[in-house]
Amino acid sequence: MYAIVEIAGQQFKVAKDQKVYVHRLQEDEGKKVSFHNVLLLEDGKNITVGAPAVDGAAVEAKVVKHLKGDKVIVFKKKRRKGYQTKNGHRQYLTELMIEGIVAKGAKKTTASKPKAAAPKAATAEKKASAPKKETSAAKKTAPKKETAKPTADLAGNTVAELKKMAKAKGITGISSMKKADLIKALSK
Repeated sequence: MYAIVEIAGQQFKVAKDQKVYVHRLQEDEGKKVSFHNVLLLEDGKNITVGAPAVDGAAVEAKVVKHLKGDKVIVFKKKRRKGYQTKNGHRQYLTELMIEGIVAKGAKKTTASKPKAAAPKAATAEKKASAPKKETSAAKKTAPKKETAKPTADLAGNTVAELKKMAKAKGITGISSMKKADLIKALSK
């Protein structure tokens, strides 16, 4: 039985009782760690591929020790220019011992497709129910409703959206403002 799992931003093919060297983890030596981002699971007969991860699957490991990798020499030279630099680097690593691969109900995740379809239907309903022509008075009141939101809601917007809201509110000098300044100006 083996699995392909993502650990510290890299993908590894792991099996039980295997040692793996990964980028330094924050866990202490001797602690047990569980990784739930299992991308592929093979148990002798069946191969389960996640979309993107296998539901309920996990890889359990124990942190054996923290160490440094082999030295890598970084040498740069530009010929006929008299330029040479030589640097060394040793990567911080963590040695893991894979203790087991758990495949509790390994099923593909298909929940993401219906969730993506629901917002599209909701926006289509909003477009159908929205009036086609608005008066100029209605247009002037619409941005005020958006700007009356609390500061927490404004933090989720992009700078471009905040600039549009500030322009609609009539705030000047928005081109040189940063996101925090825009939020402060809109919350007044």
